[in-house]
Amino acid sequence: MAAGSAPGWALGVLGVVYLFLKLDFISCSQEIYGAMNGNVTFYVSKFHPSTEIIWKKEKNKVVEWDIQSGLEAFQSFKDRVYLDIGSGNLTITRLTKSDEGLYELESPGVRNKSEFHLKVIAPPPSPSTFCSLSDDGNITLTCEIMEAGYDIDGNLLQYSWECPPTVQCHRGLSPSEAYVLKKSDLSQNVQCVVSNPLFRTSASISLSTCVPEDNTRHRYVLFAILPAVICGLLFLKCMYTFFLKKFSNGNWFFKGQKMINLKMKTKFDILVVSQNLFCCTCWLGFPGVLGSLRFCIILRR
Repeated sequence: MAAGSAPGWALGVLGVVYLFLKLDFISCSQEIYGAMNGNVTFYVSKFHPSTEIIWKKEKNKVVEWDIQSGLEAFQSFKDRVYLDIGSGNLTITRLTKSDEGLYELESPGVRNKSEFHLKVIAPPPSPSTFCSLSDDGNITLTCEIMEAGYDIDGNLLQYSWECPPTVQCHRGLSPSEAYVLKKSDLSQNVQCVVSNPLFRTSASISLSTCVPEDNTRHRYVLFAILPAVICGLLFLKCMYTFFLKKFSNGNWFFKGQKMINLKMKTKFDILVVSQNLFCCTCWLGFPGVLGSLRFCIILRR
């Protein structure tokens, strides 16, 4: 039994070694992303200088070089490709969507099969953000790309939300949605980030615009101003009544533009007793604020 298992074990080891050596010549295609109107380079590994290099896209030649004829680019790749004959690397400039596809290097100098799957992507437009207030007081945020006709690379787009520490954000039903708890700091801004493998753009929304304006503070200001206005009017009325009585008691007369007091000669003192205003301030809810004031008007000739 042991003797019979030895050859089987040896064959198994040889099979593993053969598979390992076989895999050394096999390479899975790499996913490469290139920016629209930008450049991209396919980097070749384990390349040895050779007398011939051919790059193909979907079995069609892109560029070819040999030691006798030199370099030749084909079709739409003319004046847009650069081949490094020392490393085998291929650079394509001014990328367009038509450049997408599978690229393959054929050369005696490459040991592994080199394949590159190119995807050309454009920067996404800036998103638009919206919000709505739910019945429970929480805020639902939505992020969308509204630009008409932008449907390319939609499967590569990713949405995320960036919230300050004082805002409690949670993921919504879809990646483009989020909701904020009502107990969060609604004076902060929340950012929606839209990205693909090469680009990132964002838009922010102020949480204060998502809730109705709170008029409580305005009412407090109104309540504070209104008593002061009423008190001021009552004060003016008291002063008017006081002067009216003084100037109508027969002790004063006017001569030209001068005012003469028959009893006090050249000057007079007027004391405004604050007791007349104390009742007003008590009625307005400000006891003692104006009651402690004493106005003294001294007019000198």
